[in-house]
This record gives sequence, structure tokens and C-alpha cells, in this order.
Amino acid sequence: MVKILPSLLASDFTRLGQEIEDMETAGADIFHLDIMDGQFVPNISFGLPVVKAISEHASIPVDVHLMTNQPEQFIPEFKEMEVDMVSFHIEATQHPHRVMQLIQKNGMRAGIALNPHTPVQSIKHLLPEIDFVLIMTVNPGFGGQSFIGSCADKIGELNDMRSSGRFDFDIEVDGGIDHETAAICRRRGADLFVSGSYLFQSVNPRQAILEMKG
Repeated sequence: MVKILPSLLASDFTRLGQEIEDMETAGADIFHLDIMDGQFVPNISFGLPVVKAISEHASIPVDVHLMTNQPEQFIPEFKEMEVDMVSFHIEATQHPHRVMQLIQKNGMRAGIALNPHTPVQSIKHLLPEIDFVLIMTVNPGFGGQSFIGSCADKIGELNDMRSSGRFDFDIEVDGGIDHETAAICRRRGADLFVSGSYLFQSVNPRQAILEMKG
């Protein structure tokens, strides 16, 4: 089932509570939070107090995307904040299976994020146990970038692996997602669509969400 995840990094932080409520009214399914440490990616976003405030205010699930080194940090804190999903980059740890298990042990869905240059085959051994895979369709670290078309092939490749292995993980996409690129990703097998600027700058977010769902 297709779900839409507004990326709150693109929201107006001076009126964050209202932005959350407006997106929920528009039909958003899950909120997506990008946490950046200024090391794994050349940018810094927000930390645990903001995640806690968002989680307490939101009435739909929260998806935390860690663009950080040492992604195993703060996993218990995310559980206490009632975060629902946590993804981390395969390049950020030498022990991805251990991090995945830690997330799941704390009652959250675990995801692996793949940069545009990272091959799907790099996580083949994790697919039987993973809850979702996040395909980055832009280079991580900054919002407002354009969709990298070649990443659509990775979505299709991953979908084929899911079908052939009879796995039940979700495929999430993030980067340059609007109604046109969402359609491309849907055809390749994506399930979860992260969108920032396109949704928060839309005159009619409800219509934008409906169009993205197809």
C-alpha cells in the first residue's frame, strides 16, 4: 500500500506544530525526520529534543532517518519517544546487522538506507530480516535536490529481489519526489514516498498527496 511521508526538514520551523497538523489533515501517513550530524553528511539538522516534540505532537507514525555515524547511538531514546521506524546508512557502521537487531529489539521497524552510488547487492544478506529499505534518489544531506533518474533502476532491482526471495520488506524512496517522480517509483515497486519541498510548498497539499498516491 502506497504511503506518503512529509519530510519535516522542509517545514517552517517557526510554526512546526501547525505544519504537522496541516499535513495530517491533508492525508499524510507518516512523518519523516532527517537527523544529520555534520560528519556523515555535510550538514546538521536537529536533535533529540525536536524529535521528542514532534513525536508528542503528531498523531501519525514517525520515521527517523539517521544520516549519522554511529547510528546505534540513542536507539533506546527513540523507543522512549515512541518513534515507529528508524533507518541508517549501510556505510555508517561496520555492523549493520547488529544495528538492525538493536532497532528491532527496541520495538521499532528497522531500515537500511542506500546512497545513490551504493549497490543493492550490498544489503542482499540483510533482506530476509529487514523491515524496509530506503533508496536515496538524491545525495543525502540537503533538501530541494533533483531526482536522480538512474536510481529508479535500483528500485526495480530491489523489487525483483523482494519478489524472488518472497520477502515482505517495504521500499522507501527519498529525494526529489513529486507527483511525476512518484509515478516512476511506483511503477518500479516503491511503497513509501518521502517528499519535502514539494509538499510543504504546495498550495493544496491534500491534492498533492492524492496525486502522489496515484
